[in-house]
Amino acid sequence: MKKAIFIDRDGTILLEPSDEQIDSLEKMEWVPGAISGLKALVGLGYELVIVSNQDGLGTSSFPEDTYWPVQNKMLRTLEGEGVIFDDILVDRSFPEENLPTRKPGTGLLTKYMDGSYDLSASFVVGDRDSDMQLAANLGATGLKVGELTWSEIVRTIRSTDRTCLIERNTKETKIRVFVDLDGKAPSGVDTGLKFFDHMLDQIAHHGGISLQVECKGDLEVDEHHTMEDVGIALGEALRTALGDKRGIDRYGFALPMDESRAIVLLDFGGRSELVWDVEFTREYVGDVPTEMFKHFFKSLSDAMKANLYVQARGENNHHLIEGVFKAFARSVKQAVRRDVFSYELPSSKGLL
Repeated sequence: MKKAIFIDRDGTILLEPSDEQIDSLEKMEWVPGAISGLKALVGLGYELVIVSNQDGLGTSSFPEDTYWPVQNKMLRTLEGEGVIFDDILVDRSFPEENLPTRKPGTGLLTKYMDGSYDLSASFVVGDRDSDMQLAANLGATGLKVGELTWSEIVRTIRSTDRTCLIERNTKETKIRVFVDLDGKAPSGVDTGLKFFDHMLDQIAHHGGISLQVECKGDLEVDEHHTMEDVGIALGEALRTALGDKRGIDRYGFALPMDESRAIVLLDFGGRSELVWDVEFTREYVGDVPTEMFKHFFKSLSDAMKANLYVQARGENNHHLIEGVFKAFARSVKQAVRRDVFSYELPSSKGLL
C-alpha cells in the first residue's frame, strides 16, 4: 500500500510572520532545518503532499498574485534540493465557513482515503493543533513542529522503516521473528533451546536492537531444523529491516571475552559468504551441539545476503561462542547505524 506525508506550509516549512500572511517575497523565511529535513524524506517510499489553509486566498485582502510568487519560489528552491511534492492541496475558505475541506477536516484528502493508502503508516507534519487533529482524523501519526525539531521529525519518520516481522512455517518449525533496528520495542526469545536463547539475547542486548524470536521446532528429532530456520528467518528480517541501506555504516567489529577473543567482520554488501574459524573442544555447550553454530551463522549470512568472517580462540567453549555472538551483535550495531541525513549508498557501485 502507498504511504504519504502530509505537510503544512506556513509555520512548518516557512516561518509565519506576526500577521500570519506570507504575502511577499520579503516576508519569506525558512523554518530552521526544513530544507534539510524535507530532503531527508525523499526516497523513503512516501508521497509528499502539501496541505495548507490559506484564509480567503483570491480575495482583495489576500490576492492570489501575492500568494503564488512565494509558493513558486519555495517550490523552486526545494526542487533544487531534490524535493518535489506529489500533490499540493490548498483550502481557500475562511474559518467561519467551517467547510469540510478546511483542516482539520479531511475533505481535501478524500482521494487518500480510498483504501489504497496505509494511513496508519502515514504522517502529518504541522505546527498547529489543527494539524494534529487532522492526523487523528486520518488515523495517521502527527508530528508537531515546535515541539519537535525537523531533525527529530526526520529521525522519527525514518526510524519507522527499520522494522520487519517474519513468520516462517514449515513441517519442522513454526517461527516468528520481529526486528527493530532502532531498539524501540521490547525483546524476548524462546526457541526451546535455552543456551541458544541466551546467545540470541546477546544479539539484542549488545546489538542495540529489539529482537523477538518464537520458535516451535521438532526438537524431539534434533536441534538442526530449529537453529537453521531461526537463522534463515532472522537473516531475512535483518535484511528487510535495512531497507535501501542508504546512510548505513555497512561494516563492523571484534571483542575479547575473558580468556577468549572473537573477531566478526560483517559486510551488508548484498553477497553471501561465511568464513568460519572457530574450534570447539566439546560436543555440546548447554543444550546446543557445537557443530550447529557454524550452520546457524551460514544460514544467517545467506539470508542476510552478507559476508561474515568469524574467528575465535579460547579455552572455555561457553566463553568462545558467547564471544562470537557478542562480536556479531556489535558488528550489527556498527553496520546498521544510520546517518538520517545521509542519502548515499555505502558502495562505489551505487547498488547494494
